[in-house]
Formats: sequence, structure tokens, C-alpha cells
Amino acid sequence: MTTAAAVEGHDGYGVPRTTDFRKLASAAATAVYTWDTRGASYSEVYSGLRNWWHVLPDGSNPLAVFVQEFEATGINAGTYQYLAGQQAYRSATVESMMCDSELAKVRERPAPWAGLHVCTVSLRVVDQSISARNSYAAPVSVMVNCPPAASAPADHCIMVGFYAAPNRIVY
Repeated sequence: MTTAAAVEGHDGYGVPRTTDFRKLASAAATAVYTWDTRGASYSEVYSGLRNWWHVLPDGSNPLAVFVQEFEATGINAGTYQYLAGQQAYRSATVESMMCDSELAKVRERPAPWAGLHVCTVSLRVVDQSISARNSYAAPVSVMVNCPPAASAPADHCIMVGFYAAPNRIVY
């Protein structure tokens, strides 16, 4: 599969407007694991990432899954409040990425329509606070819907889901 040329720009929420599904998957995976209690409340972090997730017309990717997978990153309102007292923040950088037929599970069960892509992104995550620094690897599987999919915008790709729970990662 070839990657289409990128469309320049971002939407109002920092989401890249691109037809390059790999670029969007990489940015989405990084966004899933990035937050800073020093500059944003939990609600702001949650709603910012929520703006990346587009519910499909058939409802196969409900927001309940978004909540479950976001909390699988180790963050919920309670832990965020505690971490805010520690001036904690988290950053993530992409170490590697495999998409579509590069993933054995996708080869076994291909996407149900043209334009739906699955990428598993391996991140280097760094959690920092006033008292500690912890670095670790974290995989995130991101589902991206692109043209020519009927449920995708005509000129760019959208994220329709991500998995952060270990038992849901696509390898």
C-alpha cells in the first residue's frame, strides 16, 4: 500500500488534516500519551483528545471505548488530580510504527473496507514530576479512516479509535 501525499494544516484541536494515515496515526498515538498537569486540567486533556475520536455512523466505536482506552494509559480524573499536586507531566515520542499488512492480526483479518487503516505505534513515554522521572515503552494501536471510505471526509483522514489496553493492541 502506498501513502498519499499529506494535506497541509491542522484542525482547531491540533489534529493534523492529512491524507497520510501514517502521519495521523503517529500524531494520535503521541497525543494519547501526552499531558501536562501544569498547564491543563483533566477535563481539558480529556476533551482535547476526545476531539480526535470520530464516532462512525454505525456506532461501532462508541465513546465508552474511548473512555476505557484512555484510562488504560494510566490516567483518570482521580490520578490526574493527585499528579497535579506533583506538577507531573507526560511526553511521548514515536520509536517505531507498523501498519496494515505489516501487522499479523491485520493480515489474518483485513480491514472491512477500503480506507480503514490500523497502525501500532511503539512509543517512548516519559513521566516526570517534582519527585520522580520514569521512562518506559508503550504500544498504541490507532485506527484511521481515510478516503475512499464512505464514512471518511473526502479530503483527509480521521482517527476512529485507539487501543492502549495491553490485551487490545494489534500485533
